[in-house]
Amino acid sequence: MFSKLTSILQHAVEALAPSLPLQEDFVYHWKAITHYYIEASDDKAPVTDTNIPSHLEQMLDILVQEENERESGETGPCMEYLLHHKILETLYTLGKADCPPGMKQQVLVFYTKLLGRIRQPLLPHINVHRPVQKLIRLCGEVLATPTENEEIQFLCIVCAKLKQDPYLVNFFLENKSKSQTSKGALSVISEDGPKVQDPRSGDISQPQELSGASGVEHMESEDELPHQMDDLSATLDDLSVTSLPEASAIRPNQDYNLVNSLLNLTRSPDGRIAVKACEGLMLLVSLPEPAAAKCLAQSTCLCELLTGRLASLYKALPQSVDPLDIETVEAVNWGLDSYSHKEDASAFPGKRALISFLSWFDYCDQLIKEAQKTAAVALAKAIHERFFVGVMEPQLMQTSEIGILTSTALLHRIVRQVTSDVLLQEMVIFILGEQREPETLSEISRHPLRHRLIEHCDHISDEISIMTLRMFEHLLQKPNEHILYNLVLRNLEERNYTEYKPLCPEDKDVVENGLIAGAVDLEEDPLFTDISPDNTLPNQEWVCSPRASPDHPRNDGKTEVHKVVNSFLCLVPDEAKSSYHVEGTGYDTYLRDAHRQFRDYCAVCLRWEWPGAPKPLEKCDLEAAFFEGHFLKVLFDRMGRILDQPYDVNLQVTSVLSRLSLFPHPHTHEYLLDPYVNLASGCRSLFSVIVRVVGDLMVRIQRIQDFTPKLLLVRKRLLGLEPEGPIVDHITLLEGVIVLEEFCKELAAIAFVKYHASATP
Repeated sequence: MFSKLTSILQHAVEALAPSLPLQEDFVYHWKAITHYYIEASDDKAPVTDTNIPSHLEQMLDILVQEENERESGETGPCMEYLLHHKILETLYTLGKADCPPGMKQQVLVFYTKLLGRIRQPLLPHINVHRPVQKLIRLCGEVLATPTENEEIQFLCIVCAKLKQDPYLVNFFLENKSKSQTSKGALSVISEDGPKVQDPRSGDISQPQELSGASGVEHMESEDELPHQMDDLSATLDDLSVTSLPEASAIRPNQDYNLVNSLLNLTRSPDGRIAVKACEGLMLLVSLPEPAAAKCLAQSTCLCELLTGRLASLYKALPQSVDPLDIETVEAVNWGLDSYSHKEDASAFPGKRALISFLSWFDYCDQLIKEAQKTAAVALAKAIHERFFVGVMEPQLMQTSEIGILTSTALLHRIVRQVTSDVLLQEMVIFILGEQREPETLSEISRHPLRHRLIEHCDHISDEISIMTLRMFEHLLQKPNEHILYNLVLRNLEERNYTEYKPLCPEDKDVVENGLIAGAVDLEEDPLFTDISPDNTLPNQEWVCSPRASPDHPRNDGKTEVHKVVNSFLCLVPDEAKSSYHVEGTGYDTYLRDAHRQFRDYCAVCLRWEWPGAPKPLEKCDLEAAFFEGHFLKVLFDRMGRILDQPYDVNLQVTSVLSRLSLFPHPHTHEYLLDPYVNLASGCRSLFSVIVRVVGDLMVRIQRIQDFTPKLLLVRKRLLGLEPEGPIVDHITLLEGVIVLEEFCKELAAIAFVKYHASATP
């Protein structure tokens, strides 16, 4: 109480007294602080019961005022005094000793405000960055301390300064041999004057010539200052300064203490502190300095923290989570993870754990996205090795159907969520492997996970099949060339699915007319008018089918694409079509979606420099045995069973195949969308698979009474135009026929849109 009264009286006296020159005023406040340590008899009283906080605040105000009164970049005598007399070093020692109790908090606040409020660069001064570096080591040593908020504020202002001048980060990369013990106040004050270190060279030069009138040496009070400082140093030595206990986190070394302190604070039980620490790390990894990136990746525990927390959060998930819950749980952002289970009426078991896992994965993804390239690669590889392979792969390879479904749903979710190219690359290699040579039928062990996931697309459990197919569908939408190449393109490279021999005129007529027997010529079809005159796409030569070659001379492009579209539209016989009877279900409904999707695919694939035309047949190895690859094999097998599979499975299989058809590569276009391709013996294409299905359908239709009315009823029920009623016989087949009809219309739309995109000037 008495000390507070003294403080009030002192403020009153200072307010009434005539103002001193800034320099004298600054020294007065610093001497008032040093006098406390020389004269105080009670070192147990908290700092808030002393005048120290007030004097420190006054010193800051003076420094800010001095800077505002001088020209930009000019150092005033008060700042020179602070640097020359190593005030920050002394304050660091007082803060480390926490003498009087609470002093560490005051020192942190002083450092934070000094760096934040002074515009001129301070960190290049050795008498600034050295004590700053020492103070950094004190942060995060013990979690949930009263100074945690001040610690994170201090660390974040240092990070902000480094963001402004990234080269300064070199000051904070310490040599392993450097002593980690702090110097005593006596040695601090007795050292030479301020030196400035060039962080880009590591050299220590002579003191910078400080601009402005110094006048420090000519002050009347300066004569007694050395004696006071010696007394202060002796007093501090008597306090038996000891460092705070180390944090429980294991630090492999102290090379990058700024990162290590932030890492410790990410474990804070206070969510706000943890988020601020994550923000600081995000800023540090983005610094462009190669030395800092290398040190961050190799000499800190950042990789261990990211992967360790991912693993622990993943393992904390329930063994079984509804895939729909995993898919539909709200979008999560790592900095906004404020979910309250008590307030959530739609909560499901494990929702809290799921959101925590997805939030941390989002943070890892964003961190890698922002990181300097060296650091990004190291972080992504660590997640690949320690989390994808170490934790997720065993779950995906298990035999329990519930476990497979949950783990595949989680893989699907993070495939959808990833945005970093570097992390995506590691995820793709994890799922598919790095192989780029053509597959063989017996190739299984090269990358077991890839083979197992493809097998799951044709699993006895329809739920597992659908979830795995959805994962592959979203994977194919990611901007990574290796995905399509690994799954499909490497097997089509030599075009050895084709039989290269010129056709005589009568054979050509069979090819062009036989597949579409009974088709009506679509003369001036309005669907072939422009979709939008200003929506143009890169010109490609391969979208005009039949292609121009010795066995297929190119005719008018419009006529040829007309034949291709007609081939797909007329595949399903009229008695098996039901869309004619329902408004708004025509072929034209697919055109706009196909146009938008193809435009998006082209925008992504342009960077991959794919060829504009198929590889010339004379340069292809047509003698090599053709295998479409395990992925297309499973899809074609599934497509061949479309009349006997559940409706949801059929929707997913056709969705993946339509995605593949959209890719602007000449070989996928030829293999999936060209009905006229001459298939080699024993080979099949998407069109040939559908032709076989239609042949089977024609036989089965004859056995079903009232086939067409039943088909129309099922379509209306699927569209919600008819209420549910008694189960219709042959429901699986009828739903399969409807999916088949719609799929053929979708393929026709894709084929036309590709032609339209290339033909528009």
